[in-house]
Amino acid sequence: MKRPRIGFHAPIKGGVHNALVVAKDTGCDTVQLFSRNPRGWMAKPLTLDDVLLFRKVRKQTKITPVLIHCNYLVNLAAVDDVFLQKSRESFREEVERALLLGVDYLVVHPGSSRGACEADGIALCAESLKIACKGLKFGSLRILLENTAGQGDCIGHRFEHLALIMELCPKIPLGVCFDTAHAFTAGYDIREEDGLNALVQRMQKTVGIKNVRAIHFNDSRAVYNSRVDRHWHIGEGHIGAEALRRVARHPKLKHAAFILETPYDDPRADLKNLSMLRSFVSGC
Repeated sequence: MKRPRIGFHAPIKGGVHNALVVAKDTGCDTVQLFSRNPRGWMAKPLTLDDVLLFRKVRKQTKITPVLIHCNYLVNLAAVDDVFLQKSRESFREEVERALLLGVDYLVVHPGSSRGACEADGIALCAESLKIACKGLKFGSLRILLENTAGQGDCIGHRFEHLALIMELCPKIPLGVCFDTAHAFTAGYDIREEDGLNALVQRMQKTVGIKNVRAIHFNDSRAVYNSRVDRHWHIGEGHIGAEALRRVARHPKLKHAAFILETPYDDPRADLKNLSMLRSFVSGC
C-alpha cells in the first residue's frame, strides 16, 4: 500500500524557509507553517529575498505538499462589521503571501457566527471568501477549510457546513483539512473501526473524499463530543493509538498529507509523535 506523506507544523524562527529545513532534517515529506505571526493583525511583509530563499530551499528539500495555516485572528463569519472587515483584509493578505511563496495549500477555520444562526454564519463565511479572493489568480494554490471542534458558536463542526461553503464558492479552489481531534470532540466517534468508516462515508457524501487534501493528525485531551479544542500527543489522549493507527492506514485517506499539530512543549515529544505516525503508516 502506498503510504501517505507525513510531516508536522514547523517553526519559522529565522525565516519562513527554516520550516522546510526543520522538516527535511527530521525526515518529513510534507510540512505546515505560519507565514507570519499568527496572533497579530500586522504582518511583516515578505521581501523578495524571503520569497526567493523559500522557493530555493523548497526545491532543494523537495518537501511537498507545503501548507500555510492562516493566522488565528481571522474570522470570516464575524458578525461585528469592523472585525469582519479586518478578517477579510487579513485573509486576502494570507492568500497573497501563499501565492508569493508558491505553496500548495492555505488552511483556514470557517469562523464563528456568534450572535447569528449557523445558516447565516455559513453564508457569511462564503461571502467573505468571495470578497477576500476577488481578482486573485490561484494557479495551483488551494484553500482548505478545516473542520472545527464546534466550540462556542464556531461553524464547520459538521462536514455538511464545509460542503455548503464549497457549494456557495464554485469559482474558488476549495478543499478540506480534516482534523482528527476536532472531529472527535465535535461528535464523530472514531475510536472504533465502524465509527471511522462512517465518518469517511460522511466526508465522501458531503465534501468528497478526494477533496480532503490534508489531515491534522492529533489525539484529543478533551473527551468525546465535548466541543472543546485540545490537541494532545498521539496515543495519550481520548482517541487513542489504535484508533489513530486506523486513521493513518485507511485506504481512502492515503492521498492526503498527514500533519501533526501535537503540543510543542518539548521538542522530543514532537519527534516521538512523528515516530509513532511513521510506525502507523508503515505498519511496523
